[in-house]
Amino acid sequence: MICPNCERNLLRKERTGNICGHCKRRYALDPKTNSLRLNDLRVRRIAIRLTEGGRTRVTPGQLWYALSRKRIRESEFAPGCAGGAFAGGALVSLWALFGGLPFMLYVSGALLAVGLGILIARKTGAGRGIPPMSRGDFRSVALAEWQRVYGNLPPGVVDDAGHPWPRRPAGASAPNAVLVCPDPSIAAFLTANGVPEHHGIALAQGVEHVTALLPDLPARGPVLVLHDADARGALLLRQLRESLPDRPVVDAGVPLRTVRGLPKAVAYRDPHRKPTAEEVRRLTALGEFTPEELKWLAQGWRFPLVGLPPARLLSVVDRLAAQVGRGVDAERRRAAEVGFMTWPGPAGNDRDPAGGGR
Repeated sequence: MICPNCERNLLRKERTGNICGHCKRRYALDPKTNSLRLNDLRVRRIAIRLTEGGRTRVTPGQLWYALSRKRIRESEFAPGCAGGAFAGGALVSLWALFGGLPFMLYVSGALLAVGLGILIARKTGAGRGIPPMSRGDFRSVALAEWQRVYGNLPPGVVDDAGHPWPRRPAGASAPNAVLVCPDPSIAAFLTANGVPEHHGIALAQGVEHVTALLPDLPARGPVLVLHDADARGALLLRQLRESLPDRPVVDAGVPLRTVRGLPKAVAYRDPHRKPTAEEVRRLTALGEFTPEELKWLAQGWRFPLVGLPPARLLSVVDRLAAQVGRGVDAERRRAAEVGFMTWPGPAGNDRDPAGGGR
């Protein structure tokens, strides 16, 4: 690997303990010691690409997906082990036959059975789509080591830990709408890039948070739902529509059929987010998915919001938020003209989607 400090090419013996044998400086990540095969230069390069050279801020979740994407596409059950098992079984068989050791045939049979089992597992999809390093491990292992060495996150990456759904301060202008976004990485991403403040939108984590914000919304102020393309995302959308029958609930994506048709979209499976039998039953009852799509969702496949190009996601949310702001402002103007201005918030606090006064 290349030392990120002195840019010398290092052999394995020249970088013991993540310390360069030439410049004697420490680096964070060695491709031989982490399951994503990360090194510091690759992390910096991907971070620069994601942030468009620093113009956009991103989060650890988005960085994790960008760094994992290639390995997710390549993932399979026990990579490289089937051939070794078959080769070992064949060699042991020859040894048993020509060496007069018939009991070794049992060992040969066991090795051949292991190789066959691996092939069957791969054929049925075992291990496919499962990231070699989870989002949680990426934060607690790879990024933690990065921060120990460099003192902060990679350039352009903002922290998404804690509670990234900010509460509105007392006396703030009433929001135009609520944007529900359960993923803390995306909530932190939107906040870091000024979307809620710029468009007068309140961020919410789920149904309970939305309910607490309803008294501050205009009468027809919509609830936007930004969700992953997975089982829980589809069920969250339906739950919000059932809980808020008198208010527009807008599906802001990600659309499952659209994203599955994109050649560069890499879905993955999270063993901890596989839907339960009850959730699969509810998905089926929606009547919105084909049998093939239901099978895909039931196996735990998903395409996350953190997998969308950050600049593209920001552009889509900006455009949708601007449309919502224009619609709400138009209704406010009509209400004021007929003399029954009942929108919440003090007079004079309205603003257009660009953040200025009217």
